[in-house]
Parts: sequence; C-alpha cells; structure tokens
Amino acid sequence: MLLRVLIAVLLLTSAAHAKGERAGEFDYYVMALSWSPNWCALEGAAKGSPQCDEVHGWVLHGLWPQYHRGWPSFCPTLEPNPPRSLTNTMADIMGTSGLAWYQWKKHGVCSGLSARAYYALSRKAYESVVRPPVFRRLDKTIRLPASVIEEAFLKENPALSRDMITITCRAGHIQEVRICLSKELSPVPCGRDVSRDCTLKDALFEPVE
Repeated sequence: MLLRVLIAVLLLTSAAHAKGERAGEFDYYVMALSWSPNWCALEGAAKGSPQCDEVHGWVLHGLWPQYHRGWPSFCPTLEPNPPRSLTNTMADIMGTSGLAWYQWKKHGVCSGLSARAYYALSRKAYESVVRPPVFRRLDKTIRLPASVIEEAFLKENPALSRDMITITCRAGHIQEVRICLSKELSPVPCGRDVSRDCTLKDALFEPVE
C-alpha cells in the first residue's frame, strides 16, 4: 500500500513539472478514418502489417483531442496503460492492436479518460458516422477527385457540413477522412489548421480485395 502511495506521489510530481499539455483540456475531437487498401499499398504491405491480411475499408486511425489551433499529445496522466487484451478488442475497427496502443499513448492520454473509456468513445465515434458503402464495391484501382470522397460522406451523413470534414492525400493517394466532433461526438466545425482539403483531381483509390 505504501509503495502504491509513493508511486502516485511521484507521478503527480512528474506530471506537475512535465512540459506536456494537461490531460482533458482541449476543445474538440478530430476523428481520422484511413482507407486501409491505400495505406497498405503505400506502406502497410511492405511492413508486413497484419492489417493488410484482413478485408478492411475505412478504419479508425484515431480520435484526437484538438485545440481550436493546434493539438495536445503525449500528455502526462495517472491513468494506467491498456493491457493487450483491451487493445486487441479495437483491432476490428483500427486494423491492429498496435495502432490502438499507439493512439492511446499519443492521443488518448490527452482525453482525460481511462483507456477503456477512451476506446469506448472511439468506437462510438466510429459507429456514429456512415461510411459510404459505394467505395467497398470497387473492383479495381481508380483515379478520382478528392472532392468525390467528401461529397459521398456528406450525402450519407446529413448532419455534416463542409466545414466539419476534410480529406487528406499522401503520395498521390486518398489518405484520410477527418471529421470534427464535440466532446459529446456531435459534428462541429473544424479549426483552420485541420481544414486543409486535398485538391488532387486524380487521386488514386485502391479497391478492397
């Protein structure tokens, strides 16, 4: 018991003197959805990621606490790290247990929540957005304007407006859909540093295989 108290005191002291941001103090969340086939084509397959052995479409890259300008990361927290058994439960929507762990380590610790509560909120956020089924019907690689991705999400999610969603690209591929949500997971306008849409007219989009 005494040892646990001493550890808690040391953690509180280190947290008080740490240079990182304070956990739980942020303005809204950014939910990042990654198109798994594109990520696998760019780097996942070369890394031998088990995510690329499964049939995934839009996977949850992360639920990120955000300021109106900027974002916190690696915040000091007294919450214990999640066990493997817990991160494993997120692999169905995040692709791998490893990504779930890293997202907690970098972003979840800034939420002010326990790991279990953060993952539960992340799943709730993921399930709150309709991911357009049309993209899973593709049977070959195509090129398309990045704006088509945004239009499809807006059509399937009437509560979203253009200032609440942004599309990113990487190496000529569609990379992510980023949706801004309140702490209660209602759609909200994104800050200026998030609203930077990809402007490619011929972005590559790989099919689910």
